[in-house]
Amino acid sequence: MPPTATSETADRPGIIHARPVPHPGRWVALVVIIVLVAMMISSFLTNERWNFPKAFEIMQQTPVLEGLLKGTIVGTIGAMVIGVVGGVIIGVLRLSSNPILRGVSFVYTWFFRGIPRLVLLAMIGSGVGFLYNRVDFGLPFGQQFGEWLGLSQDFTFFTLNVNQFSSTLIAGIIGLGLSEAAYMAEIARAGILSVDKGQAEAAQALGMSSGKTMRRIVLPQAMRVIVPPTGNETIAMVKDTSLLSAIPVITELFYQTSAIGNRTLLIMPAFVAVTAWYLIVGSVLMIGQYFLEKRFSRGFGESKQKRPKDSRFARPAGAGGA
Repeated sequence: MPPTATSETADRPGIIHARPVPHPGRWVALVVIIVLVAMMISSFLTNERWNFPKAFEIMQQTPVLEGLLKGTIVGTIGAMVIGVVGGVIIGVLRLSSNPILRGVSFVYTWFFRGIPRLVLLAMIGSGVGFLYNRVDFGLPFGQQFGEWLGLSQDFTFFTLNVNQFSSTLIAGIIGLGLSEAAYMAEIARAGILSVDKGQAEAAQALGMSSGKTMRRIVLPQAMRVIVPPTGNETIAMVKDTSLLSAIPVITELFYQTSAIGNRTLLIMPAFVAVTAWYLIVGSVLMIGQYFLEKRFSRGFGESKQKRPKDSRFARPAGAGGA
């Protein structure tokens, strides 16, 4: 005999009046945070030594804007291009089956990750010019080879004046780019290892070469892992361009604001101005990073779409549960 509705209702528990667990610590933490934020805002508004109007004026001065454009933005773009391209190449070499290529890439990452960027840029700005006044690009032993052939030509294609080159923005970009390539190599290697090996094996089974498999199959999938730390490295590079003063490069944001602060004795407004510009540039890059992550993460970790309802399979009104 099937059970009646009365017996089913009697077997079920009554309505449970659940109450959330109280968390008084959260309210205490919220009050503390509000008080600290209020104290900070009060300090900014009541302390005239911040001198925000003067800081805003410094932000708009021509040398500061020129340093922002040439030293910070151009330096960041140039260094990251060298770092990303070089890092991907070195990261692929780290995964090579050739022990010589693996060893060379390991030594590169070991060397440039172990040297602080300030020391590296100081060596480029001062030490390289001291060691090599000029560098000749041509055939090795070109002069001896020309004398042996009885020619006056020494097979030198062009000569680089190291003393003049080592104090330029290009030298600083190269130094930052070489250092960044060592870090990007590990990021690229981690991204490549995150892709299942079956993807590469399937591509090679279809006749793709190793290089084409890396470009068309592996790297596009690895971008999901590579993009977030690359965005962090880009934002860090914006701040590291302030180290270009070790070259020295005077067309740089921090150098120009510091010079204005020292000349006018408005040290704190100058610091506020440079801090505001770094925050603005970093915020723009964070927005770009968000959209890049969203684009390359399509299809990963998304919840399954709900199956659309069909009237043919809809439960009749008033039907009870099993």
